[in-house]
Amino acid sequence: MNSPLISVAALRQRLAQGEVVRIFDCTGDLMKPENGPVQYREQHIAGARYADLNLYLSAHGDQPKVNGGRHPVPTREDFARWLGSEGVGSQTPVVVYDRNGVNYCGRLWWMLRWCGHGPVWVLDGGLQAWVAANGEVASGDEAVPAATEYVLGKPLVRLVHTTEVAEQLGRPGQTLIDARAVARFKGEVEPLDPIAGHIPGALNRPFALNIGSDGLFKPTDVLRQEFDQLLAGRDPAGVVHHCGSGVSAVPNLLAMEIAGLGTGGLYAGSWSEWSNTPGLPCAQG
Repeated sequence: MNSPLISVAALRQRLAQGEVVRIFDCTGDLMKPENGPVQYREQHIAGARYADLNLYLSAHGDQPKVNGGRHPVPTREDFARWLGSEGVGSQTPVVVYDRNGVNYCGRLWWMLRWCGHGPVWVLDGGLQAWVAANGEVASGDEAVPAATEYVLGKPLVRLVHTTEVAEQLGRPGQTLIDARAVARFKGEVEPLDPIAGHIPGALNRPFALNIGSDGLFKPTDVLRQEFDQLLAGRDPAGVVHHCGSGVSAVPNLLAMEIAGLGTGGLYAGSWSEWSNTPGLPCAQG
């Protein structure tokens, strides 16, 4: 199994050998989106470009989108144009990171995989691990690389839509895993969406559970044990990950892949689309 993670040591070695690696800082803040670019300009891995969740990793304004919710996914064609403008071709090695426990950079990893991109990795431990290892950092903005053409490939991950989730609801072939915090999942609080609660039958695994006290993903065997316990005999191939808007669900998807349980589907519309779709059932508790 090829891990979706890259260590700080491995990335430093690649860079020291002169390999061209496009690095993207995806630091974000859902409640205060303006904080992300500010933190990037304060400090980032030297050479890293900033990938703004709201501007480049989500459709906005009149831009075409493939799903609903707060952070709708843009079309593959629009996303490919942005990748090309950032000097990323279909075979360009890409490393993504944030300083938020993979809450945001996982989105870029997933979108690249959705475009058929093979050489993309998440930096294990994020910016904190890089700084702790005395990796080279910079401030301000980085120069825009020379543009190229990004040629789309066959998707390597599965995008799941509301209609499919609804049609398969309650059937044994689909297992929903919700990555939101327990209180939001139970419907005790809801700061963003009109209805509190969760999709009926969904299991809850807050995405932060995948990260150990050292800031790295938990060991493979630990993640495997935890997901086996959560699934309780359910087929991992039928797992569909979701959260509030399709962003923080990806760390769970990554963790299952690290654990050797395959790459589950992503319901990118998530609770923000589900709870705004008339006629769909919602549960609490």
